[in-house]
Amino acid sequence: MKTELKKALVKSARAMYKSLPILLGVILLISLANAIIPKAVYASFFRGNPIFDSFIGSTIGSILAGNPITSYIIGGELLKQGISLLAVTSFLVAWVTVGIVQLPAEAMLLGKRFAIIRNITAFVFAMIVSVITVVILGAL
Repeated sequence: MKTELKKALVKSARAMYKSLPILLGVILLISLANAIIPKAVYASFFRGNPIFDSFIGSTIGSILAGNPITSYIIGGELLKQGISLLAVTSFLVAWVTVGIVQLPAEAMLLGKRFAIIRNITAFVFAMIVSVITVVILGAL
């Protein structure tokens, strides 16, 4: 039993070591995009139509990708600029859960089919979650 555990740990460590350059590249690319694109640029994409804004929010969030900590800052700034809660919520959920930028790395590590299905599902659910969130907050 101990030898099997040791083999599994060694195999896992090797896999992590091999995937480290890919993961580091994805993290650096996302960080670069976050630093280069000003938050005010995001506001220019939204038009005020709830359905269109939800779709656009999910699309932009999917392409850019980011982490939850920066999403709070960006979300607050977008709300201050008058963007609807529906669009901001859709953007932020997709920002954290969908990742077109990291799709090649995810496909290589977890399989192409899994990565594509996971990203499509997360994209659709980003819009659904944004609607549910706005409805719930409207009820409060």
